[in-house]
Amino acid sequence: MKIATIVGSLSVAIAGWAVPGAQARDLTVVSWGGTYQDAQRKIYFEPFAKKTGKPLLEESWDGGIGVIAAKVKAGVPNWDVVQVEAEELTLGCADGFYEKIDWSKVGGKDKFLPAAVNDCGVGAIVWSTALSYDADKLKEGPKSWADFWDVTKFPGKRGLRRGPKYQLEFALMADGVKPSEVYKVLGTPEGVDRAFKKLDQLKPHIVWWEAGAQPLQLLASGEVVMTSAYNGRISGINRSEGKNFKVVWPGSIYAVDSWVILKNSPNKDAGMDFIAFASQPENQMKLPEYVAYGLPNKEAASRVPPDLQKDLPTAPENLTDSIVLDTEFWVDNIEELNKRFNAWLAQ
Repeated sequence: MKIATIVGSLSVAIAGWAVPGAQARDLTVVSWGGTYQDAQRKIYFEPFAKKTGKPLLEESWDGGIGVIAAKVKAGVPNWDVVQVEAEELTLGCADGFYEKIDWSKVGGKDKFLPAAVNDCGVGAIVWSTALSYDADKLKEGPKSWADFWDVTKFPGKRGLRRGPKYQLEFALMADGVKPSEVYKVLGTPEGVDRAFKKLDQLKPHIVWWEAGAQPLQLLASGEVVMTSAYNGRISGINRSEGKNFKVVWPGSIYAVDSWVILKNSPNKDAGMDFIAFASQPENQMKLPEYVAYGLPNKEAASRVPPDLQKDLPTAPENLTDSIVLDTEFWVDNIEELNKRFNAWLAQ
């Protein structure tokens, strides 16, 4: 998930100058930066480096399959293990950009949520995009996307991420489509038209955001009365700044980020060892102490304390009436729907 701007290249341990040869470079792991990567450093990167007695270099990125393609096509990539979003996993696996996962090293596929299992990737986190509002300003807050669209009952601006993905799904749910039926409807031309027609109704009231920090800033300033936002961001600002932002779980859309190993990585084996280490229940279960993302390893998820469990997308009550992002739909349709969305936005 794109939860931070690039913070540049960081290192857990200082590596020496590289020398020629395939094994010259230390293991390099790439994630999303910010408070999330700060947490990963404490629970994954530093302990793994200590365990192996070898440096682990880390970098952060903002995503994009084009970045992955360029790294792989250059020959021997200068990244090894990368955390990617669901679409990047699907596209990169199809294009041969990743090494195949040795599932025996991580305990077998049955140890993980089905959405976290892939030939090319191992689930790292489960995160949600959901409706959020400031409960200090709205005592009786919205309970659904239908409420989000109701500017009479809840006057004020709304925040949505600029782009068709998520927005079309939310529009259909606001128009009465059951969460379980959203992609069935969206998979038809009539369904797409219906979603854009519903967006038409709200268009004058929307403030568009692009980076993950923005919707929380919009809420805090009062510029919007409610917004879509990433669940980890919401719980994070509540903890760090004492905010009272609420997550409306019904109608939320969850997705899985995964660890992959870039094709022809000189550190393929070490990369697989790292993914196995980060996937161990006793390590993964520590993550919600820092940031409220769900855990793909089922045993790790079951061992999270109840007071932290309630904020996770994977808590059973939070999964009720939520849906998983249909990656295949967006891989097939993102280009066409981006063009239509941008044309609609310009009208």
